[in-house]
Amino acid sequence: MQAQVKYESEIKTAVLGDRTITVKNVTPIYPPQERDKRSREVERRLFDVFVKYAGQRG
Repeated sequence: MQAQVKYESEIKTAVLGDRTITVKNVTPIYPPQERDKRSREVERRLFDVFVKYAGQRG
């Protein structure tokens, strides 16, 4: 069974013309070892995406 992940939230509000835009950023709180594992996974997946386009620069 996987442990329940807690989240840290950050709310930003900006006014654009006559509109008020609110953005809520929610970030999971992981133990350091799990955070490092997730970070490496994200880096690997981003690399897999960007390497496809690296040779296409003009």
